[in-house]
Amino acid sequence: MREPAFWHRPSSWISQLLRPLAALYGAVAARRMQRAGIDAGIPVLCVGNYHVGGAGKTPTVLALAKLLRELDERPVVLSRGYGGRLAGPVKVDSDSHTAADVGDEPLMMAASLPVVVSRDRAAGLALARAQNASVILMDDGFQNPSVAKDCCLIVADGTRGIGNGRVIPAGPLRAPLPPQLERTDALIVVGEGRAAQDIAAEIASRGKPVLSAHLTPDAASLAALRGTRALAFAGIGDPARFFNSLRSSGVDVVRSRAFADHHAFTKDEIDQLVADARDNGLTLVTTEKDFARLRGTDAAKTIVPFAVTLQFADVGALRRLVADQLFKARDRRLRK
Repeated sequence: MREPAFWHRPSSWISQLLRPLAALYGAVAARRMQRAGIDAGIPVLCVGNYHVGGAGKTPTVLALAKLLRELDERPVVLSRGYGGRLAGPVKVDSDSHTAADVGDEPLMMAASLPVVVSRDRAAGLALARAQNASVILMDDGFQNPSVAKDCCLIVADGTRGIGNGRVIPAGPLRAPLPPQLERTDALIVVGEGRAAQDIAAEIASRGKPVLSAHLTPDAASLAALRGTRALAFAGIGDPARFFNSLRSSGVDVVRSRAFADHHAFTKDEIDQLVADARDNGLTLVTTEKDFARLRGTDAAKTIVPFAVTLQFADVGALRRLVADQLFKARDRRLRK
């Protein structure tokens, strides 16, 4: 879906009009979050956000997976597989599955670590554990109570924050903020903006860590775009962030086209992008997530995927946080 513009305005008559529906939705979501989930038997680290749309969850999952491996853990990702047709549980095979099967983000992550897709997350636990997992990394699912979480790390965009701070459909929040704050074990603010500073201050006042991070372009992606003029396109939660990231990395973005998050590109749309780039001497560039939905097509040969990694300002603080949460999770289970 494409987020309504009024979600990111301080006040709007549309938002005011939708407040009764938002109150009903929020009450149901808050009550649902109180339900007890199934114990996976091993530590579960959940990476989520307070609102719909993108904030950097997938790069955070990949960064955590790398750290966990450095700690001699065996992380397996458990994902709902948004946008995929397979209900699961199924282990993602990056060679045989497509984004239409399992979703774009799981397919992208499966290139570097085991990923299990299951619309019923609780049903996916057994298959995730069967991959010799010592830790389960939940990609999203913070508001879903079906699986008990040992640690919830919330990702916030420093530029966008939480929009107008209201619950769907009056705003972008998936549930009222208070119960979400109560279940937050750490906040990760991505980017240099100040839109998330109030949330960060609230989390810090509760004695929970606030970590800063930024997205760093992959050297190979930059090399492929050096000296070219680009036509950038993206179907993610915040396409503007992607376009700005390209420009700040020195890429000459001549044209850009934004699509809704998880947009299923039609052949006509891609053909038009390819023709536009060819006729104007431009290089087509998109996100890794969008590229995953185009893998195997003829057009993919002409598109440069722009890879990024999440870099933490204080890696030591992240390492201490994760190690401490893993210790507490295992200690709790031993004491039962």
